[in-house]
Amino acid sequence: MNSALEIFSDASERLNYNIPGFPLYARKGRLFYFDKYAAPSHWHSDLEFIVVLDGSMEYFVNGRTVCVEKGDGIFVNSKRIHYGYSNTMNDCHFIVVVIHPALLGEHTQAGKVYLEEKFGSNTEDYLLLTESVSWQREALNSLNDIYQEMQQNQNPLRLMAQVMSLCANIGVHIQQTPKNYLDDNSWETVWKMTNFIHEHYEDKITLDDIALAGNVCRSICCNLFNKYIEQTPNNYLIGYRIQKSCEMLKETNRSISEIAIACGFQSGSYFSYTFRKKMGYGPQDYRKQITIVNPDSIS
Repeated sequence: MNSALEIFSDASERLNYNIPGFPLYARKGRLFYFDKYAAPSHWHSDLEFIVVLDGSMEYFVNGRTVCVEKGDGIFVNSKRIHYGYSNTMNDCHFIVVVIHPALLGEHTQAGKVYLEEKFGSNTEDYLLLTESVSWQREALNSLNDIYQEMQQNQNPLRLMAQVMSLCANIGVHIQQTPKNYLDDNSWETVWKMTNFIHEHYEDKITLDDIALAGNVCRSICCNLFNKYIEQTPNNYLIGYRIQKSCEMLKETNRSISEIAIACGFQSGSYFSYTFRKKMGYGPQDYRKQITIVNPDSIS
């Protein structure tokens, strides 16, 4: 298992990049791994791509939901709140590729200008990618090539070239879409509150703490979560803790009690009760199932 790379931390979600020091994530995943077949809502500076290998999923991006079918994909722009899920709780197999702007020259003046122009707040939140459109088919093929290179050779120069070509392709076709700045302020508040949860999920967190992170009152905090995340703050916190516990169950040999405390639960018994209530089976059973299917990773 690769250790988490946390120096690229402008995000509500810390990613386990495949190669330490090289901020590119390329793995396979399944909705089965997530609570009620729904990944936790999150955002990050990275550009994210999904390619559906089998099944289908609904994908939520900044308040809009689209369906991604088998063979198709989606590009999610930087700093957009997003997650994939299945309303019918059917499994979906997919490749996820996540690219940090550091690989695209964000530390150079030219890179900053290009990234803001093509992947800034005034561009489209997402693009659906289908095989029926030639440039989108090219993007889908590039994503498969990046995944294969990451699993087989991990040649950083080849990966850089593939990433640059993919993002240049997206940059040519993405459109400008000026936003409502009042709405943008609300999104920024939601980012701050979800970021606080993701940074402190292992600690005792109250509604007041979450609201304070967004510099709003409890009522506005709840309203913003309901509007933009479609969950209460508490349900979001519990769901995120369960997701982090799933990752630990899959990727470590830590005991149930150790995982419970590491994920912010009061005790192993309360964790097992909550896990069973959310997932439909206990953490030990989940660990056994994950061992059987032997996944690449959880995205």
